Amino acid sequence: MAIKIETGRGIYHLKSAAPLERSNDSIVLTLSLERADGIEKVAFRYRVATSILNASELDNSDKLIERLESWIRREFEMTRELALKTIRSERRLLEIEFDATNRGPFT
Repeated sequence: MAIKIETGRGIYHLKSAAPLERSNDSIVLTLSLERADGIEKVAFRYRVATSILNASELDNSDKLIERLESWIRREFEMTRELALKTIRSERRLLEIEFDATNRGPFT
């Protein structure tokens, strides 16, 4: 599933970039944002505590992406910039964590 996001920089497609990774207390979802014209692609990860998820979201990346969509739209510029900076300077993917103290879109 790819979701179209319209931004000031153009149209981007948001989609899962890897299978869900699961541990005892969290799920990691790797996503990519790719500009529609192919000029830019960036990936980042979300680590979400299982304690803040609905049962239907535990093994369903599409449902997780749907929950994250509005947050990503709102935080697009910051997320994009941090993801690019982390890839360039630290040579790793940006990882954003949501848990009981930082619920993000999982309220």
